[in-house]
Amino acid sequence: MKVVYEHVTKKFGDVAAVDDLNLEVKSGEFLILLGPSGCGKTTTIRLTAGLEPPTSGRICIGDRVVNDLPPRDRNVAMVFQDYALYPHLTVHQNIAFPLKVRKMSRDQINEHVHKVASMLRITELLDRKPKEISGGQAQRVALGRAMVREPDVFLLDEPLSNIDAKLRIEMRAELVKLQRELGTTTIYVTHDQEEAMTIGHRIVIMNKGIVQQVGSPLEVYDRPKSAFVARFIGSPAMNMFEGNIKEKDGELAIDVGTFVCSVPENLVDIIRDRNVSEVMVGVRPEDITLIREERPDSIEAKIDVIEPVGSDTYLYLDAGGVSLVARTDAHFDLTTGEKVWLLLHKERFHLFDKKDRGRID
Repeated sequence: MKVVYEHVTKKFGDVAAVDDLNLEVKSGEFLILLGPSGCGKTTTIRLTAGLEPPTSGRICIGDRVVNDLPPRDRNVAMVFQDYALYPHLTVHQNIAFPLKVRKMSRDQINEHVHKVASMLRITELLDRKPKEISGGQAQRVALGRAMVREPDVFLLDEPLSNIDAKLRIEMRAELVKLQRELGTTTIYVTHDQEEAMTIGHRIVIMNKGIVQQVGSPLEVYDRPKSAFVARFIGSPAMNMFEGNIKEKDGELAIDVGTFVCSVPENLVDIIRDRNVSEVMVGVRPEDITLIREERPDSIEAKIDVIEPVGSDTYLYLDAGGVSLVARTDAHFDLTTGEKVWLLLHKERFHLFDKKDRGRID
């Protein structure tokens, strides 16, 4: 079931939590709403669920405009961050609750509950109370209560934020598998960009109520449309530094102050045509290579911090007052305070106009 937002705005007083949202969620899609706290992503799914009315615009689920429909008539199921399980009910009763409200027969309820419990591998928990199960199990129960309704749309509000890191990684894979098996349109809210990159078909990146970019995980990583998206997607974050466009002997270069780097050839004509004078340069940590000896196109830097992360090592560097992070092989023998030289792969540069912070391409 597709979900369509047409010029949807939600204001709280004078503050627009969601500002002119135009978006179509495809039927059967696993869509991620990603952004920092307060960007409007939770408000968006609350509008979808009917827990908040839009200030303006239309929300359609399938072919129905649902603006004036109460939550119970929208056939959506929401999983909250805190799971919102009833503590006095058993797991069976928690999962069965939406069906009981619909006045289904006891046999039908039992059949549905056991089917969902089997799919989520929680059958042995059905007689327990929420206080007798772990956080990961509670998360499965909350999913089960949503699934048992067989909704048109799942709305998930940071459902993995309250469980430990190892289980969170396992549950990501389970969620992807479940969504694929069920084929239910799913809108998933998170502030964790790694989570977004691993589970979504498409990612909607929001900031201050406004959609910054919509695309596949690879699209938003490789071609961020703004400096905000570039910095927000990626861990460690993309290196970003400012520079002035200079021309010498017919060649364009970016003067950062303490060093100069050439403009990628594919962007030279664009920068000239637009008459861009000041840019922001983005370089991913993996697009910086360390070398031991100076070369004509290298940049001198000092290692400030070495951060081992298993197979890789992150190096926090000072390049003449410009802070950079580089990713290198864990077996590269380095010491804090050591002088090294950097090769910035200009063909992988991301350039943004300093005036509007939009991508130059």
